[in-house]
Amino acid sequence: MAEICSKCGLPKELCVCETIAKESQKIKVRLVKKKFGKLETQIGGIDEKEVSLKEITKKLKQKLACGGTVKEGIIELQGDHRARVKELLVEAGFDADRIDIQ
Repeated sequence: MAEICSKCGLPKELCVCETIAKESQKIKVRLVKKKFGKLETQIGGIDEKEVSLKEITKKLKQKLACGGTVKEGIIELQGDHRARVKELLVEAGFDADRIDIQ
């Protein structure tokens, strides 16, 4: 017998909880100037209880060929990646209308 998801009641193979969680996130992407004039792209507003921030960060770092980390629920990427972050988040399953670039 297949395991049942406690949130949606569907078998684990058919579980849509993460997909629904991704579509309901209000994401803010902004550029921050750090020490010594270094630029950093910060992605906030993703609920880390529903979506794995470490997995998203790992995929973004690979696609953008940059360094980065997760601190206090905010994804920090080295450099100015505002232009490509939105399309990569949409590919990952997030709603394009709910991604705000500042």
